[in-house]
Amino acid sequence: TLYRAAMSRRRRAGSDEGMIQSYVLAPLTDFAYDSVDLVRKCQKPRWVELKRTALYTGAGMALLGFVGFFVKLIHIPINANFFGTS
Repeated sequence: TLYRAAMSRRRRAGSDEGMIQSYVLAPLTDFAYDSVDLVRKCQKPRWVELKRTALYTGAGMALLGFVGFFVKLIHIPINANFFGTS
């Protein structure tokens, strides 16, 4: 593109402005172009895939909750025996 051609000319010049454009602006513009391409190529998930993902996420959250509950349940008597309550 014209912008990239202008950047390469400035990069060869070796000025501070060329360095800023080559090290700051060039990666940002490349990232912006890549992000737009990604959004264009993305598609919505099918209903079955969305339902399966929600089910697995909910099951994982429930499992972590039960593990945390049982760890807390086990540590309450252990702390009471070692540290005692006054």
